[in-house]
Amino acid sequence: MSERQHHLAELFLRLRMATAPLEVEALQQGIWQLWLELDDVALSKRLEAGMRDMAAGEYSQAIAEFTFLIKQLPEYAEGWNKRATAYYLRGEYRSSLNDIAQTLKREPRHFGALSGKATIQRMLGDQRGALRTLRRLARLCPHLPGLQEQLRDVQDRLDESL
Repeated sequence: MSERQHHLAELFLRLRMATAPLEVEALQQGIWQLWLELDDVALSKRLEAGMRDMAAGEYSQAIAEFTFLIKQLPEYAEGWNKRATAYYLRGEYRSSLNDIAQTLKREPRHFGALSGKATIQRMLGDQRGALRTLRRLARLCPHLPGLQEQLRDVQDRLDESL
């Protein structure tokens, strides 16, 4: 196990135990920081450019940057996750879900991808799928602010449909 993987495993263990919202947020930020690290300076610049494009609402350009990154580093989960986010912001939910699946294949603990997946599932009316995804997220981070309310809301919607 690499030093980065060991550090991630340690942060995820602490995240599962964390109960205070600020602690949860700090641990998530530490994990995001590790996920965003690339050993290749040129590819780091492409990732940063894509993130800037996305923040500026230039989704097509962001998707192009993340696609380039994915082609160069297909096993880099965060490239897939960033492109999933850009697709989501552009309203392309199926493309976003496809990239989320690729993200989770590479990093099954990706709480950002899980949260995004649950949001899209709810938007598309897949309450059962959303419930499964939110439960998976709860195993990683049971005290994520707002998560218990989301779980209750989805369960209530499912109960109402019976």
